[in-house]
Order: sequence, then structure tokens, then C-alpha cells
Amino acid sequence: MSHGKRYTAAVATVEPERLYSPEEALARIKETASAKFDETVDLAIRLGVDAKSGEQVVRGIVTLPHGPGKSPRVAVFARGEAVTQAQEAGAEVVGAEDLVAKIEAGWKDFDVLVATREMMRLVGRLGKRLGPRMPNPKAGTVGDDVAAIVRELKSGRVQFRMDRGGVVQVPIGRASYEIPQLRENLAVLLGAVVRARPASAKGQYLRKISISATMGPSLLIDPGQAEALAEAM
Repeated sequence: MSHGKRYTAAVATVEPERLYSPEEALARIKETASAKFDETVDLAIRLGVDAKSGEQVVRGIVTLPHGPGKSPRVAVFARGEAVTQAQEAGAEVVGAEDLVAKIEAGWKDFDVLVATREMMRLVGRLGKRLGPRMPNPKAGTVGDDVAAIVRELKSGRVQFRMDRGGVVQVPIGRASYEIPQLRENLAVLLGAVVRARPASAKGQYLRKISISATMGPSLLIDPGQAEALAEAM
């Protein structure tokens, strides 16, 4: 795979095998983000868990103090007064049977799905199609006060869930953020992931942590320093 001159120049300024401190990694990310748009800063954490064990699934929700840098497109399953409440809170799409049919037909123009409790009987038939994107009480996307859920999502709440390889990937802001803002978002996210550690997980929990901007190289963050930052929250 070939890369452009910008990416090649950015790669030349970093040490691929070096473990950076969180502060230095964030500074380097800002230096190497040279695209014409405001690049997203993404964090990837490889966890020391058994990804095949249902008891060691790591997931949770956390509100980043400075937001992830992008307001999610929220679709809500609701009826009655909850429809108006969700719309006033900022939901892009609100519906019931019509929204289910729209998704069954292949519509995917959303980032997060929210549902009232009563709507879950209807939404349940979308389980195989949506998979982990299904509204879920554990993810904080099912509840009677959908307006509050939508407002929280719009104000910086993000969901994290490890994939089949035991990796959690979450955006923590934009390259235009100041370093203290990115550092606080990073610390809050790490703290939430550490608190979500399964009781049955053994050994080193934060195995490998990498950070990158959309068009830039990936840098490794020292897991020990990252854990210390998380514990300080």
C-alpha cells in the first residue's frame, strides 16, 4: 500500500516501536495532523482479556468532558409524547414501525439507535441485522426518558465495546483540540475502561495502546503511564 508525501513525512518524525508518554503522544499527534480537514484523534486499546469468554466482554459508556469532536446522528424508536421530546432534544430521526421498515430496507444513515422500553418488542426483530448497534439498556440507549438519552449523546457521551480481538476503539477528540483537552478526554476514557475490567481477567489488563489522527501515523502509548493517568481520575 502506497502513502502520500504528507503521511510519509509524518511517519519519518515518529519512532514506531517507542512507547510514548500520553502527553508526548498527544503533542506528536497534533504535529503530524496536516490534512486540510480537522482530523479525528482515535484511541485503540488491546485488552488482556479472553475475547471468547462472555464473562470478559468489556463495554460501557462514558461522557468525554470535551466531547469526541462529532455530534452523533441519533435515530429514536418511540411513540406518543416521546416522539416530540426526542425531536426537541435533537434526534435526527424518530419513528416506530416506519423506522423499523426503513432499517429493514437497508437504511444506515445513523450513528446511534435509541429506544423507549415499550418499543423494544418491535425493535427486537432487527437484532440479526443490527447486531451490537441494537439499542441496549447496558449501553444506556434504552429508557423511558429518551430526551435525556439524546441530550447526553449529543453532549459528548460515547459507548465503548471491545471487538472480537479484544480491542476497544474510541475517538477522543479532534486534532484542533488543545493538548489539555485531549489529555482530559483520554484520562476519562481510560478510567472508564479500567473500571470496566472483568473480575475474571488475569495479568496485565492494558496490553497495548495506540493513538493516531485520521491521516497520520500511529503512536504507542506506555501502558503503565496510561494506567497511572486513568487511576488519577
